[in-house]
Amino acid sequence: MTRTNLVQLLAVAGLVAATVSCGSVAREGRGGSFIVLDSLQGIRGAVTPGPASSVLLSDVLTNVTSPAPCTQDSPCPTIFNDRGSAVMHIVMKDSGSATPTTPSSLNDITLSRYRVEYSRADGRNTPGVDVPHPFDGIITQTVTPQQTLVGFDLVRHQAKEEAPLVQLLTNGRIITGLAKVTFWGRDQAGNEVSAEGNIQINFGNFGDF
Repeated sequence: MTRTNLVQLLAVAGLVAATVSCGSVAREGRGGSFIVLDSLQGIRGAVTPGPASSVLLSDVLTNVTSPAPCTQDSPCPTIFNDRGSAVMHIVMKDSGSATPTTPSSLNDITLSRYRVEYSRADGRNTPGVDVPHPFDGIITQTVTPQQTLVGFDLVRHQAKEEAPLVQLLTNGRIITGLAKVTFWGRDQAGNEVSAEGNIQINFGNFGDF
């Protein structure tokens, strides 16, 4: 195996590892707790949203047949955003020690914002050309030692009206993308904490349901 082939193989292996839909944990900062991201799933947008899934099928256009004036014979082409669903909880940094600390309300972490960044397994990652543009969102959710469900936008309406997703309406192709979602927040003492996870998204003009 040549050096070039070895480098390419290692790069592919790294991308495959990034498709795992559960997330990493972040232990930086001075606080005593950090976030464990138990799962990260996507919910396909529709009149009745689809079930949460570890691989999201993102439909760029949905033909809505109800209510009026939308009908089976004259459907209304509609764009829906796709939602993300993250389950997370906090853990103390010294929880594995001989004398672990019991979390208190000061260790709860309140999330304030998140960022979604897209990439592709084939390495073509130019925003607005190969993948949708990254974006930032605002949330307010407090994470405790119990599992906490956090909802957020995973694919925005705007992304389906812009390149490269809008071209999928006519070219019949499917883009297999990877979304990295990073959450930021602070514990109740003001210490900054972050956590990130990854999910696979298949973009296309799929059949409606």
